[in-house]
Amino acid sequence: MASQDITQRFLFENADVRGEMVSADQSYREILAKHPYPEPVKALLGEMLAAAILLSTTIKFDGLLILQAKSEGPLSTLMVECSSDQAVRGIARYAEDLQGSGLDELMPEGVLAITIDPDNGQRYQGIVSLAGGSLAAALDGYFANSEQLPTRFRLQADGRMARGFLLQALPADRQTDPEERAATWQHLNVLADTLSAEELIGLDNETLLHRLFHQDPLRLFDARPVRFECSCSAERSGNALVSLGKADVLALLQEQGGEIEVDCQFCNARYRFDEPAVEALFSAADEHARQLH
Repeated sequence: MASQDITQRFLFENADVRGEMVSADQSYREILAKHPYPEPVKALLGEMLAAAILLSTTIKFDGLLILQAKSEGPLSTLMVECSSDQAVRGIARYAEDLQGSGLDELMPEGVLAITIDPDNGQRYQGIVSLAGGSLAAALDGYFANSEQLPTRFRLQADGRMARGFLLQALPADRQTDPEERAATWQHLNVLADTLSAEELIGLDNETLLHRLFHQDPLRLFDARPVRFECSCSAERSGNALVSLGKADVLALLQEQGGEIEVDCQFCNARYRFDEPAVEALFSAADEHARQLH
């Protein structure tokens, strides 16, 4: 499949069901290039990336979606952030002696948090256990248990390409009979279940949809771009220092030989603050506080 970083929606013409397909290769590789992840971690981080992008398309919001998995196992953290315009970044934390593969072995008894952080409005978070043996199964369970619209996920990543596939029932419109709606949902899911991992990774969207649903009329919408983008900056790093308080920052400055280094965990960018820079940060913060009052 040609190099592409896109998410693309499709809609069944005669059913109240929509779908979404995600392809991430360059953005996925940029995330992986920041850290020397073992292969099993690369795969799970890629699935998390595809899942976060898919989830961002199911919600109407302006802001940030954060998908984070935690466990006491050898893979302690997986986290991907995806903005409402599909700018992504991600990170994993794991034991140096990591062994095993798959979600059950690497993140036993883990939990998954889905956080919506809108630019305006209230923050929302949902939490679900990492049950079912895969991230896709955990997300299926989250939607089933939260009484939202029935939703099915397929996720696949191999260290080079991350792919995601979603089916989601829509409110009754074209089909109003409950039995007919249930039969259609089951029919489309049976077809989707025939999709192999190799097909999901290797086929372009049009070929994949034709192979699965050539007897079910659907409309494929224009693709939207996905990109890697880190939101770190010198300003944000400086604000983080200001939040610690001037006394603590000056003590830290002395401990570290006259220069504080703030590293971004996502992209490995490094921001340095010497004593004049620290004084400037707190002078600016004091001036801002005076203006507010």
